[in-house]
Amino acid sequence: MLDPETIRRWLSTRQASPLAFRAALTNVPEGERDAWLDRVFGLGELPHDDPELPRGCVPYLPCSVDTLLRMIELAEVQSEDVFVDVGSGLGRATALTHFLTGASAIGVEIQSALVRRARGLAARLNAQRVTVIEGDAAKLTRYITSGSVFFLYCPFSGSRLNQVMDDLASIAQTRVIRVCSVDLPLPSRSWLAPVSISGDLAVYRSCFRQ
Repeated sequence: MLDPETIRRWLSTRQASPLAFRAALTNVPEGERDAWLDRVFGLGELPHDDPELPRGCVPYLPCSVDTLLRMIELAEVQSEDVFVDVGSGLGRATALTHFLTGASAIGVEIQSALVRRARGLAARLNAQRVTVIEGDAAKLTRYITSGSVFFLYCPFSGSRLNQVMDDLASIAQTRVIRVCSVDLPLPSRSWLAPVSISGDLAVYRSCFRQ
C-alpha cells in the first residue's frame, strides 16, 4: 500500500494518471479505503452542520469510496464528462471522481464552512478542473447546463428534490445525461430510465424522444 502523502504529491503534480490512482486505491483493502482516501486528501474531522440549514436539506455525510467506484463504473463516467455533485460537502466525491476519470467536476454546496473546506481541498491537490459553487442546489442546478453526470447522495427530499428533477429535465432535453442517486428514491419521471440498481445506488439515463 502506497503512502497517502506520496499519492497526494503525485496527484497535485499530475504524476498519477487516473489508471495509476485507481490501481493505488483498489490495492487498499476495502474496509480501509475511506480512511486511506481521507489521509490522501488531507481531510480532518467533519465540521458541524450549519444550524440554519433550509427545511428539507440533509446534514452532510460523506459517501463511501466503494459506492463511488460503483457509480463511476455503472454511469460510465469518462474524461469528457462534466460530473456534478449536488450537495457536495467537503468535495470528497467531486475530487475523487475527477482524479479517477479525468472528468471535469463541479460541486454545489449550501454550507459555507463545507464550501471553504472543499475549495481548500481542490487547491491543495492543484485540481484546476474541480469547481465548487456555494448556494442552494434547488435553485442553481438549472444553470449547470454543462453537466452530463449528476450525483445525488441524499442531499434533500420533497419539493426541493422535485425542483431539481424538473431542472434536470430541461438540461436533458438538450442531450443525454446520467443521474445517479444513493440512498435516495427519485421521483418517477417519464424522461428518466433506470440503467442499473445496485444496492443503495441507482443509475439512470435520460431518454427524451427527439
